[in-house]
Amino acid sequence: MNKRTAYFIAFLVALAAPFVGYPVFLMKLLCFALFACAFNLLIGYTGLLSFGHAAFFGSAGYVTGHALAVLGLPVEAALVLGVAASAAIGLVMGTLAIRRSGIYFAMITLALAQMVYFAALRSPLTHGEDGLQGVPRGTLFGVIDLSSDLTLYYVVLAIAIAGFALIVRTVHSPFGQVLKAIKENEPRAISLGYDVDKYKLVAFVLSAALAGLAGATKTIVLGFETLTDVHWTMSGLVILMTLVGGMGTMVGPIIGAFLVVVLENKLGELGSFLARRTHIDWFSTLGESVGIVTGLIFVACVLLFRRGIVGEIAALAAAAKRRA
Repeated sequence: MNKRTAYFIAFLVALAAPFVGYPVFLMKLLCFALFACAFNLLIGYTGLLSFGHAAFFGSAGYVTGHALAVLGLPVEAALVLGVAASAAIGLVMGTLAIRRSGIYFAMITLALAQMVYFAALRSPLTHGEDGLQGVPRGTLFGVIDLSSDLTLYYVVLAIAIAGFALIVRTVHSPFGQVLKAIKENEPRAISLGYDVDKYKLVAFVLSAALAGLAGATKTIVLGFETLTDVHWTMSGLVILMTLVGGMGTMVGPIIGAFLVVVLENKLGELGSFLARRTHIDWFSTLGESVGIVTGLIFVACVLLFRRGIVGEIAALAAAAKRRA
């Protein structure tokens, strides 16, 4: 099966999904999948480990929510403002951090993201620990009413597909090939005459903008924005999604995002089911231990699946093809 066929089948499944599952939960999956793909563009294809992507995800959500709930702007304008805000923050953070590499780059992004978190905590525009509540969905282009979950699902699906297509086009463009060269051997890329810092900065800003698009869309879907989305644990969560699914692969972050989000939301239901079947009360508290479960999955992937789920499957398929 070639990639185009697989993408087409996935598209058909996505079209039929809201008639089988809960649309709001499916939209949340799509938002986190886009978030993970945006992060993967930076770490998987440029080799930059950022601990600050929660700043872009959450800040775009706050800006979009404020534009809708307080300023009364149209949905499309609110989304543009949210993405622009995340891109601007990404430009500032990238300019300050891009000349460092490795753990120093990661720590600088983490420190700057924590500054964004404390700004959101203290700002009256974000309502601090109470969060931004009552964000209306509005209408798209003044025509499409987004109050219906089904209608909004297809809008979110279109946004996620557009973001994914942009990432695919970027990776397979000459710009993307330079990013891969920087990841593989940065000194050689410099010797070939490429302005490495410029390329890394553009990749950082693009990743920040796409992460902001995911965060802004999530705010519209759920109707609120809280400090959780700008906390450093959100940055850790997207790293987990990317590594579990397969860093440096196209669909790996999507698989990882689906797995982590499903675990976070459905682990409690699974625990209740096991408790009823086995009469073991401990299973009823399984949903409260989601951090332990995701941590165990992360450890297992690091020890057993170094390339992630999709990466290991691709490696096994390639090995089988060579043997054949």
